[in-house]
Amino acid sequence: MKNLEIAVSEIKQTLPGLELMENEPMREHCSFRIGGPVRALAVPSDTGSLAKICYLLKKHHLAPYILGNGTNILFPDEGLKDLFIISTAKLGKIFMMGDDAIYAEAGVSLAKLAGFAQQNGLTGLEFASGIPGSVGGGVIMNAGAYDGELKDAVESVVFYYLPEQRLYEMPHDNCAFGYRSSFFQKTPGCVILSAVFRLKKGSGEEIAAKMRELNQRRREKQPLDLPSAGSAFRRPEGGYAAALIDQAGLKGCSIGGAQVSEKHAGFVVNTGGATSHDVYDLMMHIRKTVYENSGTVLEPEMIILPPDYALQDNGPQIPLHHISGGPEAETAAAGSGDDTGKG
Repeated sequence: MKNLEIAVSEIKQTLPGLELMENEPMREHCSFRIGGPVRALAVPSDTGSLAKICYLLKKHHLAPYILGNGTNILFPDEGLKDLFIISTAKLGKIFMMGDDAIYAEAGVSLAKLAGFAQQNGLTGLEFASGIPGSVGGGVIMNAGAYDGELKDAVESVVFYYLPEQRLYEMPHDNCAFGYRSSFFQKTPGCVILSAVFRLKKGSGEEIAAKMRELNQRRREKQPLDLPSAGSAFRRPEGGYAAALIDQAGLKGCSIGGAQVSEKHAGFVVNTGGATSHDVYDLMMHIRKTVYENSGTVLEPEMIILPPDYALQDNGPQIPLHHISGGPEAETAAAGSGDDTGKG
């Protein structure tokens, strides 16, 4: 792919200090420990560098794939030689905004976010302390557990919109949060940069105790000792995927190194040496068997690559207020090399 090679070369020249891994095996960057090489994996240390990478890719009619902590994704064994990935792992700023709000960048782990809230006597994120994802990925999918969801705490989200190469800030009410979904998930080209979480004051000791209780429940019920991508399937209306899989007699079922967890039927785990084909074939077998047994069609919750990740050069206009002030907006605009904001 000639354009990609030119773009990689230009990015290396323009950002000499950028952490850029070429032909990088993705098994090293996801919780499933499965996946072949991608053409390039960039890990920018700030939003300005991320914006410049996006600008240079778009200049060559390319779109990056944005990766958070890689905890809900299945990469193909064959690799993706025409894919440029940007990881938000180094976007790790987190600080208090007043007495009851937290600003956190996309790369902050949800465990760190919950711990930071507890340390500052803020309640409302205890459920997130054991979720392995990041703020960026968590916001996109409205991560949740034990009757809690991020939507209950998010006040606003700052994101970079690839088709327009612009920053936007979206208030909670416009984020269209739903069960494991959001505006950002349904709108291709949104790169979460940060979020503000509005919480309530509480007792630090009581918050810590609740976190310990939930994490103990998680350790007892979930196969945390084996690589996985979390829940394999979305919760179907009126039921639970794990219960339907268990009722279909599939707990412990395996194909190659992929297995329906014997501890929790909602998880597909890598027992050692599993390939992406093993996981995919097992998931298709689960869907077929559950449908035949109950009439319910299970939908994957994990992201299975390759998707149709290419973006159109001229994306839709987002009816939001462009951020015109603040250090983040100024940095990203300068880094993009495009102050018009047009795609």
